[in-house]
Amino acid sequence: MELKQIAERAKEELTNLTGLKPSTVIEVSKREEGGWRVSLEMIERKAIPEVMDIMGIYESWLDEDGNLLGFERKKLRKRGDTEEE
Repeated sequence: MELKQIAERAKEELTNLTGLKPSTVIEVSKREEGGWRVSLEMIERKAIPEVMDIMGIYESWLDEDGNLLGFERKKLRKRGDTEEE
């Protein structure tokens, strides 16, 4: 599968499982043990103004065929926060 297909598959699977809307693909990388790691930003809670939206950073693991093996929320942040780690 191509990177774009892997990213789309991760977004679809996380949306189906969590009910959250995806915002941004942060990273797609090949795992040493096989399969893929995809980091996504998901909208946890919409707010007005948008800079106050609560965003969740999720890491997901997919096999070679794009099947979701697991996921974990790594962090929460406000959309307007621009702090570097």
